[in-house]
Amino acid sequence: MNPFEEMRIFAQVMESGSFTAAADKLGLSKQFVSRKLMELEQRLGVRLLNRSTRRLDVTPLGQRYYEAALRLLSEIEQVEQGISGQTSEPRGTLRVSAPLSFAVAHLGSLLPLFLQRYRDVSVEVDLSDRSVDLLGEGYDLALRIGVLEDSTLIARRIASIERIFCASPAYLAKHGHPTRPEDLGGHDCLPYGHGRQVQWRFAGGGKPLVLEVGGRMRANNGELLRDAAIAGMGITYLPTFILGDALKEGRLVQVLEGFETAPLTLSAVYPQHRQSSRPVQALIEFLREHMQQ
Repeated sequence: MNPFEEMRIFAQVMESGSFTAAADKLGLSKQFVSRKLMELEQRLGVRLLNRSTRRLDVTPLGQRYYEAALRLLSEIEQVEQGISGQTSEPRGTLRVSAPLSFAVAHLGSLLPLFLQRYRDVSVEVDLSDRSVDLLGEGYDLALRIGVLEDSTLIARRIASIERIFCASPAYLAKHGHPTRPEDLGGHDCLPYGHGRQVQWRFAGGGKPLVLEVGGRMRANNGELLRDAAIAGMGITYLPTFILGDALKEGRLVQVLEGFETAPLTLSAVYPQHRQSSRPVQALIEFLREHMQQ
């Protein structure tokens, strides 16, 4: 009985979502993986996974065991690296979650540079605007934009992200330039988000202002809203990393300058047990170095 081998197998099953996928990752047979998980459950006297023909569902006790296993396996990895004298150079695989629009704009060019610098690191990237469960889904690090929820995760600031109001020259020529937030009542807006009501917050003008905005189109993707604004469908409010090229080329024009709220913060968040992970810290420092420029 090797409890650390069982932990590794169980953690891989959790991350892969099936015995077959975990066995492929580990280079083992599906039967061996299944048998080891059954032996683990028998030894603990509890059920960790509910099995069906279609899926595996983790039990509450299984989730607790998984989170504890990740912490212990991480500590073992760090000890082994220290003994082997390998802590000077990061090595291993990083599972990263990042917002779709931001990743397309920046990570496509930055990650190859990062991997060229750190030859012993591999990266798996999941692009999603949802707030993933780092522990439950097995991520090492997530990039998040905006105000962070209180949690046990560790957060480090990467950079600031500016947002601006803008529209196409053709739209403004037809509908006029708004000079204050209240003017938006006579304009079509292209808000980011879902639901019947979307609010934009404005600074400047003496005190903060919140207005409900709407138009004929709203979406939860910045590129879609940018392209709609370029097509003359209305005024939008988006990060400059999405709008940059369109502004430089004159396809979009800034409006309501001076009424923008404070910049958003791009943060890296990671579980406490990854605090000493060399690959995690190397990626954070790399992004800080390049994004703050």
